[in-house]
Amino acid sequence: MLVLLLTVIVTCQNEKKYKDDEKKIKLISFDDPHSYSNPQKIRITHMDLDLKIDWKAHILSGKVTLNLDKYAGADTLILDTRQLIISGVSNTNNDSLTYWLGKTDAVFGQPLYIVLGKKDHRIIINYQTQPNCPALQWLNAEQTHDKTDEFLYSQSQAILARTWVPCQDAPAVKFTYTAKITTKPGYLALMSATNPQKIKADGVYTFEMEQPISSYLLALSSGKISFKALGKNCGIYAEPGMLDKAAWEFAEMQKMIDEASKLYGTYMWNRYDVLVLPPSFPFGGMENPRLTFATPTVITSDRSQVSLIAHELAHSWSGNFVTNATWNDFWLNEGFTNYFEQRIMEKVYGKPYDQMRQVLAWNDLEKTIAEMKQDGLMADTKLKLNLQGRDPDDGLSDIAYDKGRFFLCHLEKIVGKTQWDHFLNSYFKSHAFGFMDTEGFIAYLNQELLDKNSKWKKEANISEWIYGEGLPKSAIKPVSSELNKVDKILNAYFSGTLKTESLDTSGFTTHHWQYLIRQFGLKANLSQLTEWDKVFKFSDRSNAELCCDWYALSVRLKFTQNRPQIETFLNSVGRRKFLMPIYSELAKSSEGKKWANAVFLNAKKGYHSVSVNSVSGLLN
Repeated sequence: MLVLLLTVIVTCQNEKKYKDDEKKIKLISFDDPHSYSNPQKIRITHMDLDLKIDWKAHILSGKVTLNLDKYAGADTLILDTRQLIISGVSNTNNDSLTYWLGKTDAVFGQPLYIVLGKKDHRIIINYQTQPNCPALQWLNAEQTHDKTDEFLYSQSQAILARTWVPCQDAPAVKFTYTAKITTKPGYLALMSATNPQKIKADGVYTFEMEQPISSYLLALSSGKISFKALGKNCGIYAEPGMLDKAAWEFAEMQKMIDEASKLYGTYMWNRYDVLVLPPSFPFGGMENPRLTFATPTVITSDRSQVSLIAHELAHSWSGNFVTNATWNDFWLNEGFTNYFEQRIMEKVYGKPYDQMRQVLAWNDLEKTIAEMKQDGLMADTKLKLNLQGRDPDDGLSDIAYDKGRFFLCHLEKIVGKTQWDHFLNSYFKSHAFGFMDTEGFIAYLNQELLDKNSKWKKEANISEWIYGEGLPKSAIKPVSSELNKVDKILNAYFSGTLKTESLDTSGFTTHHWQYLIRQFGLKANLSQLTEWDKVFKFSDRSNAELCCDWYALSVRLKFTQNRPQIETFLNSVGRRKFLMPIYSELAKSSEGKKWANAVFLNAKKGYHSVSVNSVSGLLN
């Protein structure tokens, strides 16, 4: 009777677990346009990585063990891979499993098909990457800040995780993971997981990510890296020569974490650390859970670019916590994050400071929309995208970030900040560690908020904001009293009332200077630009934000005296945001394009593949 009772209990528990798992799997009931995988039938729930970093061959080699949930009758697992060398697949009984790779696509890679037995819920894949793996950037000592040791880092977003780990490379698929990474003795290894703070002599490190994450948040870095604590649960990793500068720049990180937690709930990822990478990193930051990757271009010695940290921190709620279902819903990650970043910056630095940033963002957004219209890409100015058959990187524009942000600002204004914050808290909590698509968000927004007030619902104008091209006619541009002062200075200059050397720029922050350069560029001629460069020495500034704007304007107005500085800049910065405006202006003339190609030929060895592909596409 006891045996029978235990059998009944175990059977009931197994049936309940199966039903729970079946319910979880049913949540992924759609095809991801950028993934070959089949999580509707078989889904990864956990992975164990065991990889060795081969610094000489520039490859990762080892194995990944996958835990799987599957429907009864599902017998073939489909994974995403790209340029991976698969050497064997087995189950935990060491039985070899039948597998094959499908047709290769230049962007999406190859599907990996694995035939499973009925009891195969845990499988092992032995593999290695290739030296030209698009996700991995291998830097020699000369390409780093300290120029003493090699460096490695990954960039998995949007669909590059498949180039270094066979996985279901779709944002709706979330899993926990552990890892064992073997690197060069005396080097530190870091991941988007629990991290060491001191270098181990043998170079062997173990990691654990206990919260479920999407594949694009898998991250790895290794090199001669040091750590410095900044608060109770945050700190900075960087090359030793960069560490103190970075620590000073991001000194208020703990305050940002605390303010963010007050707004939208407890920070759920234990620690929030930042790794400052070498200059080749293609983005401003990457929100890898527990370990944001950051560009060194934000180290400006005046804390003017710390909004990047606020942005990546905000992803701990919008993106990492509640994730866009597919890359067509990318605005749900970035629009929410830009809005949340804005709220954090208001709390920490005050509203006037952030209003400057809003005006700059709005102007950039209008410029992006105008350029897309000229290029016949107005469909891409919708928040809900259709990137079927295209690289999801095509959706990485101001539209998702700032049209999305200003839509949320619009909703906040309609319903009031108190109601809006209550709604967002509820949204994050009720969808924690899950995913959301645009239509699901609209339904939730209506049900939990807008249906309560017919005026709110009418004024929200959801359809035009989300499915309409460009900005709605009713959209209201932000204003900044600080930047209004800059307008007065420029008006006085262009009217002849003030000479260049008489312009009062005392107290200017980076945002004042950015606005000044951009508004100056709308009316300036070559003679005026030459004069300004002599007085303000913009060509010799060290702030990458200002250099980018000034160099692009210089090229447009055919000012060539600063070509050496531009060449140095393009060879020392890999952030795509700064590269593309300058290369774009150069590509508009035959002379400029010829010079740009010559510079790029040398500079690209220091760029990540993301930047290389973007610049190559532009110049070719």
